[in-house]
Amino acid sequence: MVLRISDASQLRPGSIMLYEGEAYTVKSNDISKTGKHGHAKCRIQANSVFGTRKKVITVPGHERFEIPNVIKKKYQVLSIGENSVSAMDMESYETVDLPVNEELREQIQPEKTVEVWDIESKKAIMRIL
Repeated sequence: MVLRISDASQLRPGSIMLYEGEAYTVKSNDISKTGKHGHAKCRIQANSVFGTRKKVITVPGHERFEIPNVIKKKYQVLSIGENSVSAMDMESYETVDLPVNEELREQIQPEKTVEVWDIESKKAIMRIL
């Protein structure tokens, strides 16, 4: 579910945007001045929220991006597999299989509490609490 729409010139570092159907975190946004007959240009550097992709997007300042609703929940890790982690929602007691973040693989252990982000029905473990 899209929360709102924002112009490229309004994106700030740390904000999350949708680009080509995938969620990205903005790392930097360099805005050039307008020319005599032109528009301001934005050079946005962004990293994928659910992967390791990095993008550099150059668009006019009036280009619009969707800003998704980020739902953050606490889950308890039940078991760890090779490619996924079985975790339980602390509020609804729903059990789900989540992909393993390579950066957090060594720190994830059974019965630990983790923070899971839900963006556009995709869930991922973002940090350990």
